[in-house]
Amino acid sequence: MTANKIWLSSPHMSDEGYEMQYIKEAFESNWIAPLGKNVNEFEKELAAKIGAKYAAALLSGTAAIHMALKAAGVGSGDIVFCPSLTFAATANPIIYQNAIPVFIDSDYETWNMSPEALETAFAKYPDVKAVLVTHLYGLSADLDKILELCRKHNVPLIEDAAESLGTRYKGKYTGTFGDYGVFSFNGNKIITTSGGGMLVSDNEERIAKVRFWSTQSRDKARHYQHSELGYNYRMSNIVAGIGRGQLKVLDDRVKKKQYIFSYYRRELGELEGVRFMPINEWNEPNCWLSCMTVRGRVKPIDIMEALEKENIESRPIWKPMHMQPYYKDRDFIGSGVSGDIFENGVCLPSDTKMTDEDLERVCGIIRNLWG
Repeated sequence: MTANKIWLSSPHMSDEGYEMQYIKEAFESNWIAPLGKNVNEFEKELAAKIGAKYAAALLSGTAAIHMALKAAGVGSGDIVFCPSLTFAATANPIIYQNAIPVFIDSDYETWNMSPEALETAFAKYPDVKAVLVTHLYGLSADLDKILELCRKHNVPLIEDAAESLGTRYKGKYTGTFGDYGVFSFNGNKIITTSGGGMLVSDNEERIAKVRFWSTQSRDKARHYQHSELGYNYRMSNIVAGIGRGQLKVLDDRVKKKQYIFSYYRRELGELEGVRFMPINEWNEPNCWLSCMTVRGRVKPIDIMEALEKENIESRPIWKPMHMQPYYKDRDFIGSGVSGDIFENGVCLPSDTKMTDEDLERVCGIIRNLWG
């Protein structure tokens, strides 16, 4: 008999049924369409939760990054600094704008964009148009140093907080430090709408412009008139209803993710060659995925294969962008830290529906590899 599947990070609807309440309202009002009350309220509720002034609900986190770049004035031929250690969805919208990504290395202290490498990049490319920073696996980047460099060079900062909703840096939520913050509600994120994203900013005019672009840039005219290129990027009323319900359990999901990380670190942290992702004193991470590096006789692939045999999902760390076939000819600033983390890293199952028995099952399989 096959053991129950343990997922890396799967959707987890509220036990209270909050999501169905808002979906039912949408059905009863017959507003099964893009936009609507749920969209408006989801924008307000998420902005209020994290302390942002304005928000635009969109189809995906990728769409939100695209709109943030456009709102920041990034266009054809412009240079954008982007972390190398991230998912492709961070970098791809730079190409959508016909701009040029320059990939920045990570540091071991945060696993995120290295301020030292960023400073080197500014010296090499003083005319850079924007900086895009991620908060990998829910770990916040070293924002004070990165913000200082961006302000010094008068360059807008976009936070890709797709993985870090609920993470705090020095008491303040990630996604609210830069000029723009991006969130994702993809199926594996800490809260999900099946697919969806949000762009937040304290700039009311830019968020209004993003809403305009995202509804096909339809001008205020009786007939269908378009003076600018538009996009079909707005969130639906049903999806937003799921998001409103999920937002009510965000704090619970963060606590469970943190519990899972603490459990792994306690049970596996003393194994030879194991080092867990860094938790800094100024960082209160949401621990979206619990990740570690392994150096020695046991390799990450050994862990992934052993778990896979037992019907347990895990995965490698993101493969850096400068190592990807599509981006291999783009410039990379750094010493190779991101590649080292990728080659030695593994993401452990971090599903919020996991029980202590599930966690012990995972830990037991991993411990056995050390004999």
